[in-house]
Amino acid sequence: MYVCGPTVDNLPHLGHGRFTLVWDIARRWFTFRGLDVNYVSNITDIEDKIIARSLQEGRSTAEVVATYEGLWWEAMDQLGVARPDEAPHATDWVPQMIELISGFLENDIATSSVMASISTSRASPTTDSWPASHSTAFAPVTASKPSAKSVRHSISRCGRTPNRGSRVGPPLRRRPTRLAHRMRRDVLGLLGDDFDLHCGGLDLKFPHHENERAQAVAAGRVFSRHWSHNGLVMVGGEKMSKSLGNFTSLTHLAETSDPRAYRLLVLRSHYRSPLEVTTDTIADAERALARLDAFARRFELPALAGDTLEVASQHRFEGDGEALYLEVGAVLDDDLKTPLAVALLFDALASANSAADGGDGRGPKTSLTRSTRSSERWACRCTRGEMTSIRSVLTW
Repeated sequence: MYVCGPTVDNLPHLGHGRFTLVWDIARRWFTFRGLDVNYVSNITDIEDKIIARSLQEGRSTAEVVATYEGLWWEAMDQLGVARPDEAPHATDWVPQMIELISGFLENDIATSSVMASISTSRASPTTDSWPASHSTAFAPVTASKPSAKSVRHSISRCGRTPNRGSRVGPPLRRRPTRLAHRMRRDVLGLLGDDFDLHCGGLDLKFPHHENERAQAVAAGRVFSRHWSHNGLVMVGGEKMSKSLGNFTSLTHLAETSDPRAYRLLVLRSHYRSPLEVTTDTIADAERALARLDAFARRFELPALAGDTLEVASQHRFEGDGEALYLEVGAVLDDDLKTPLAVALLFDALASANSAADGGDGRGPKTSLTRSTRSSERWACRCTRGEMTSIRSVLTW
């Protein structure tokens, strides 16, 4: 499973937080269901924006990368995002990028002149490989080979100078930073030539992922079997991004609210839908989180670490807890419908509290596992068994 990671030139924003949370949840659910997941997410540590930041701050690019990559991992920890199995850095793969481009040049798939000018064509190199709609969550990737013209267009975009229309930077041999950003997936041999799932934000669909697919196929490799994209975080109808200057950093979020509330807010929205983030929606998520925390304290649920990846075989399900597990499993297996899973979670929470309150009027016993009342036995099965299991995936 490959997830496009960050360019570490600035503070991570809420859009970054959303894509990492979405694919963290998917990873957790795949693992919980018994799949052996190898999760790879790259770090782009060479790029024009990093160079610009180093000049602006009067520091080396290495110092800039060290600062903002550190802040990235700190933010991920606060959100409860498990660390990738592998987090390769682009600078470690520049020789392989050059080798890949050299192969294109040798096989007449690309020409050196294309690297110095850019076509005005906007035709996508892989329009046939994307689903016509978002009705299919993890769309299969077709194996049709793009034309040489398409690949030239794909490669030439790697040399475009930002914010300058159709102008491009110096030739490849003197300007590898664009290629580090556009060609990273194709030389990451950690997943092999053929892997299962390629993920990222919808804003990366074009040109990043279409280019990566075109280049992979042109190199004679099998691209990812499936790919999927999460929806954008919106502010006033526009996507949240550093380039638009309208982003709220995850650092600021952690200073002003509980980061777990943002995780819950993301879970309440289907991963392919746009997500509008406001102070009101964050505050509402914090109130809902307080209910979950109160429930966990009342029924003495065990603490869950962010890096803990649970599997179903570690838990026992019976009675109403098993029924809830089957319901939650059905909606998560159906296009990862986390809003429905969260709704089921809160319904179970209300039922468990009500069942415990209906005992002898003194609330739940200190140890629910030793309770003999039918109402408290139901609450015990639901909370100690299934609630712990749901928490292992949703991580609240």
